[in-house]
Amino acid sequence: MRKRKLSSLGLIIKHRLSELNMTQRELARLIGSSEAYLYLIITGDRSGNKYLDSIGEVLSIEVEKKRIWR
Repeated sequence: MRKRKLSSLGLIIKHRLSELNMTQRELARLIGSSEAYLYLIITGDRSGNKYLDSIGEVLSIEVEKKRIWR
């Protein structure tokens, strides 16, 4: 099974998780997301706009929300 490529935001999240010695599971719990949905945010398959503020707070990073046109 192939691993998916990380989005630019995903790379930042993974790097910061490593710096904080935190797992994706812990981050998902802290932001109120499922692990699977956090993975989709990290790979860029979902924008995760609902969780971006929380991710930024927990990881102490700036996260820009993407516009979604419907």
